[in-house]
Amino acid sequence: MQLQLCRLVLVSSIFFMACKGGTNPQKASENRGANDEATMYYGGDIITMEGDSASYAESIVVRNGKIVFVGSKDKAMKAAGAGHKMVDLKGQTLIPAFIDGHSHYIQSLSVANKANLYPPPNGPGSSPDAIVAALKAFAAGKKIPRGEIIQAYGYDENTMPKGNQLNRNHLDAAFPDNPVIVGHVSMHGAVLNSVALKQFGYSADYKTPPGGVVVRKPGTNEPYGLIMETAYLPVFSKLPKPSIADEDEATRAGQMMYAAAGITLAHEGATHLTDLQTIKRATDSGANIIDVVAFPFMTDLEGILKEFPLDTWGKYNKGMKIGGVKITADGSPQGKTAFFSTAYLTGGPSGEKKWLGEPTMPQAELNALEKKVYDWGVALLNHTNGDSTIGMFLKAIELARGGDYSKPWNVTTTHTQFVRKDQLAKFPLLKIRPSFYTEHTFYFSDAHRKNRGEKQAAYLSPMRDAIDLGLQPTNHTDFYVAPLDQMFMMWTAVNRPTRSGQTLGADQRITPYEALKSQTLWAAAQYDEQDRRGSLRVGKIADLVILDKNPLKVEPQTIKDLKVMETIKEGKSIFVRK
Repeated sequence: MQLQLCRLVLVSSIFFMACKGGTNPQKASENRGANDEATMYYGGDIITMEGDSASYAESIVVRNGKIVFVGSKDKAMKAAGAGHKMVDLKGQTLIPAFIDGHSHYIQSLSVANKANLYPPPNGPGSSPDAIVAALKAFAAGKKIPRGEIIQAYGYDENTMPKGNQLNRNHLDAAFPDNPVIVGHVSMHGAVLNSVALKQFGYSADYKTPPGGVVVRKPGTNEPYGLIMETAYLPVFSKLPKPSIADEDEATRAGQMMYAAAGITLAHEGATHLTDLQTIKRATDSGANIIDVVAFPFMTDLEGILKEFPLDTWGKYNKGMKIGGVKITADGSPQGKTAFFSTAYLTGGPSGEKKWLGEPTMPQAELNALEKKVYDWGVALLNHTNGDSTIGMFLKAIELARGGDYSKPWNVTTTHTQFVRKDQLAKFPLLKIRPSFYTEHTFYFSDAHRKNRGEKQAAYLSPMRDAIDLGLQPTNHTDFYVAPLDQMFMMWTAVNRPTRSGQTLGADQRITPYEALKSQTLWAAAQYDEQDRRGSLRVGKIADLVILDKNPLKVEPQTIKDLKVMETIKEGKSIFVRK
């Protein structure tokens, strides 16, 4: 008998077992379809997510990783056959597993080796001094030696007191010998200390590239720490990743973060070649617990196609598939790098006057890139935030299609925060799906109000209007811009709360059932998988989540407090709350 080595791993305040050697119960991909015994679920609310309004089943039966029956308890007993397993929900609620609308899955593999610097309530990053103190504690706890890189995530300059922004001076005083990279909450940049700036080639002579931002020290041309957008890409692509020897363990730990949130399909939303190679190696070794869909990033397409030809895209292999191409057309509204038709009310990142933001590429380049993706016949995921960028995107889509809207093309806009009403009205005609980001109402509404004004801020992520237009929008966390918490995300879509307890854009609130649809069946359609997952229907895979309460029946303001009790991947339990 081979010895099984296990250790306790803490994820989101929940312990689970990560195991190496022997038979690993977490390796669902190796066991899918391997058990003929049926399991029958009953005794609670079972929401099928089929139809325009909530429908319930008394019981469902799962066998060989698939749903084989949905209906009454009596008929379920017969469908399950002799010797089946009975699972009494004891009043809890069963729904299809959540599907990640957009995140950066690859970051979950290394998040344990980065300091959490989110502002409260998700982290300690309330001020530059608090950030430095948290970094010192992190470095001491990890026993990081002199000269080794220190990484963090979640820095939000909009929450700093009196505009006292984190800069290289704060970091230099505490870490004169270590390169320090404090990731911006948008994931579109970072604050670097002097050692890191030198290591990555930023100096007074560095010329800011088009679509990039380099904040300079007042009165000089010296970089002051914050690097954003295209200027940051060289740093992002060179950040340390788990060693090949550690990839399997890191994969399981990262995927358990998703499983603990009730997610069985994770989205890798801007995949570089090295990231794809990491995911593929872990996949080949059988490390996947959940499914991963990767979208190669626009800068790496040439290299990726040499190793992963187009004819292999869109097909699962041991829980991994390449879904399409990711294009990033502008930046972050809270980072003041999204591209608008009117100026930011508070100026640019370095105090620029009449600052509109910038696109990451000119219109002609965007047109050519989107036409290439259309000709390849693969899905397109396009990051857009400002209304000017959304206008550029719409023009590129129209040109790519050349007036022919009969040809299927799966196109999703990621974020689409500040789409105008007249622009959103074109989405049904152009067959575009928006994936919104309603958590901005809570995390960044104060910044948006200051930067863009009350009227424009109130219309961010207009899910109500999108649904009323006949669209099927999805919603996302953009992890790790925000934590993986599907119930918190649902809460923001239903209530549109701000940090201060107000409501932002009340007319864009949606119903709890619509919010669930955006995280299940409509999210499945985003990946062309609506016939495979996203609802409880005979023949679909048995990816399920058990919640402690029914989100359709609780008071809407309490949705964020609901708990994922168990996550089931193709009939196998992969997470149980202890």
